[in-house]
Amino acid sequence: MSILGRGPVLRTLALVALAALGTLPGCGSDSVKPAELSAIKPTAKVKVLWRASVGGAGAYAFSPAGSPERVYAAAERAEVSAFDRRSGKLLWRSDVKEPLSAGVAADGDLVLVGSEKGTVIALGTDGRERWRTTLSSEVLGSPRLAGSVVVVRSHDGRIFGLDAATGQRRWDYATTLPPLILRAFGSVSIAGEFALAGMAGGKLVALNVDTGALVWETTVAQPKGSNELERITDVAAAPLVEGAQACAASFQGRVACYDLTRGSLLWGRDASSAAALGADPGTLYMTDEKGTVWSFDKTSGATLWKQDKLAARQVSGPLVAGGFVVVGDYEGYIHVLNREDGSFAARLATDGSPILVKPVRLGGEVLVQTRAGGLYVLDIQ
Repeated sequence: MSILGRGPVLRTLALVALAALGTLPGCGSDSVKPAELSAIKPTAKVKVLWRASVGGAGAYAFSPAGSPERVYAAAERAEVSAFDRRSGKLLWRSDVKEPLSAGVAADGDLVLVGSEKGTVIALGTDGRERWRTTLSSEVLGSPRLAGSVVVVRSHDGRIFGLDAATGQRRWDYATTLPPLILRAFGSVSIAGEFALAGMAGGKLVALNVDTGALVWETTVAQPKGSNELERITDVAAAPLVEGAQACAASFQGRVACYDLTRGSLLWGRDASSAAALGADPGTLYMTDEKGTVWSFDKTSGATLWKQDKLAARQVSGPLVAGGFVVVGDYEGYIHVLNREDGSFAARLATDGSPILVKPVRLGGEVLVQTRAGGLYVLDIQ
């Protein structure tokens, strides 16, 4: 992740500031030394069911997706791959003819990716192209399918609803961007008739999936500080929807949960995070900008535990898998934490390259994609 401005002067200022924000996922840091990993006594077992190579992510962050029969993954070099979920056998690999920047989403009979040119590309489950539509700027978060509508956000602050059958634009929603924004890879979340998205400037919006009309808008965090860097409060990751709650975290701001239907605040507390959240029915999990993994009571926001021994390791968002919480780090390690107290239960090394995005759960398995293009399907017991 980096920071972008909307003009030459601000863009230069953003690049100078990267050193000060080196603890963000995807950024190096000269001032903060990553925590050394100490030996642990495993209480869980992580088994690699199969692995494959799908191509590197380059400057982007890709997340795999799956169905009961298949696993899909994409790479910057314009390729989308499909594997048999059980055996890992490559079923097909499609060249979409332009460098990719986001993906994959798979639902029903569509496989969706986005490109750095702002193109949304829909493939069938056979790997053949169905349609492609170009939006207003690059696509950094995976498109999402909501019934007959594909919902996708572009980096210029706009959200689009596309016809799932043809790719034709049905609606778009636009916001005004602040002078500096995070270059984040968050997508939108679909919950019934709502499409929820975190926005630059600390906003959280719920849109009607069919029309794009604004249902509600709330402020996760108000910008604070004496300069534009200090005032960055973007909600960088997709909101998390669990039951009747929608939760979101902002950089240099707060983590908060809201009533899904009305957008009214249930609770909020100071926090700084640009990573995706995780949850089970009673608990919310968050990785903050320093690499600490937190567990909060989802009703009150009270702290249940925190795991701070991964400091400055550019830790991914947390995934709940059975009795565990799973995160990745900048050296490609997968850390398995006990869900009850945050203690280390297991650790697995992958290919040594960063795990930039939250792992994905598929049934009882966990999917992980590394920056170098390693695709891992894991069983955690």
